[in-house]
Amino acid sequence: MFQPLLEAGLRGTMRHFVKPVLSRTFPLSVQRRYTREAYRTSYPPRDITFTRQDLAGVPVLHASPSGAAAGTVLYFHGGGYVMGSAATHRGIAGYLAKFSGCDVLVPDYRLAPEHPFPAAPDDAEAVYLALVNQGVSPETIALAGDSAGGGLCIALAMRLRDHSHPLPSSITCFSPWTDLSEQDLYTPECEPVLHAAWTFKAAKMYSNGLPLTHPLISPVHGDLSGLPPLLVQVGSQEVLLNDARRLIEAAKQHQVEATLEIYNNLWHVFQVHAAQLDRARDALAVAGQHISHHLAG
Repeated sequence: MFQPLLEAGLRGTMRHFVKPVLSRTFPLSVQRRYTREAYRTSYPPRDITFTRQDLAGVPVLHASPSGAAAGTVLYFHGGGYVMGSAATHRGIAGYLAKFSGCDVLVPDYRLAPEHPFPAAPDDAEAVYLALVNQGVSPETIALAGDSAGGGLCIALAMRLRDHSHPLPSSITCFSPWTDLSEQDLYTPECEPVLHAAWTFKAAKMYSNGLPLTHPLISPVHGDLSGLPPLLVQVGSQEVLLNDARRLIEAAKQHQVEATLEIYNNLWHVFQVHAAQLDRARDALAVAGQHISHHLAG
């Protein structure tokens, strides 16, 4: 009984205190500050150790599980390519480290509008290749990310393939933003987090004047052939539900092993509430199993 009430309370909090700020009314500087404060409720498990490092000149937050790490997860945070950070995503990184048994590295990739496309995929590729150049086997690296970070995972894998670099072992996406042109948004009865007008504004800031259907900006429009096994989790109460569905359909059309999980009555990147919600922890446990299953060794 307690968990449904907690879900309802969190849904109401998102709807009344977060969604109004994520609108075109507030300047981006205010949204960035507010988001940093809102993410303070997303905290990691106690047995996770956090350190800071640089990879290829990109600041990285390193979340380490309590035991020996089975591999490395390169996790890209969400925020519409215009806000968010490794610090805001400590909670989700910590739980993913716990459930996958892997080190989780969260890069602070450059954000628009100060650094529009292709800054984010440039940083993502640089960090990945820095790991490989350090001797980390790609077969022990997994990609994961939420929202814009989920789309960035797919774009990075496409770039690595096109540049003839070795691919990671798997990809995991939470509520991925894969079509910035917003051609086929879902219309839920309740959307506690996102405004389509706000995401479109963020898309224009990120795209650097390029078409929003550019495959490395909106990877659902790209060639997904040859990509690693893909797991996508999404809530039924979010405008990006169709982005997740279309990504899975496109992946399967290109013979990519792809699994879609839709969590009923949950919202955009509900996994950030893993410290409070059983279903969020359960989803991250499934993600951890997906990651560990595909690691070499």
